[in-house]
Amino acid sequence: MAEVGTCEVWFYHLERTGLDQALPELLEKTLQRGWKAMVRTPAADRIDHLDAWLWRYRDDSFLPHAPASEPDAARQPILLTSDIENLNAADALFLIDGAEPGDLSGYQRCIVVFDGADEDQLRTARAQWTAVKARGLPMSYWKQQARGWEKQA
Repeated sequence: MAEVGTCEVWFYHLERTGLDQALPELLEKTLQRGWKAMVRTPAADRIDHLDAWLWRYRDDSFLPHAPASEPDAARQPILLTSDIENLNAADALFLIDGAEPGDLSGYQRCIVVFDGADEDQLRTARAQWTAVKARGLPMSYWKQQARGWEKQA
């Protein structure tokens, strides 16, 4: 049985849109909760891409963020990083591109976002699901449908 205050791990299976369309929506919901977020990827070029994309993904909005390499990283509502350390005291950790979760004890929620059309990402997500289940953490699986995200497990 998981402890009270234990990090929940949610798996988001992309099927209808790519990460560029799905991630900003998920980050907006995170900020609406009053939470800080950290987006972790093992790919430095993805950090550069997301840094530019999150400023312009929608004409009427932006998501306040910065790469971890910027000054004042600890103050950022959304931090883009490949580091394992929770530099901005984020409540929500987003794992993309097969990033490893590391220690989840400081987070309220860990969100694993993976592309269902990418065999490597599917394989990694399945391994992460098995590892999270073995740790006894609360978990759920969300699949992208035409009408939005639907909880599957």
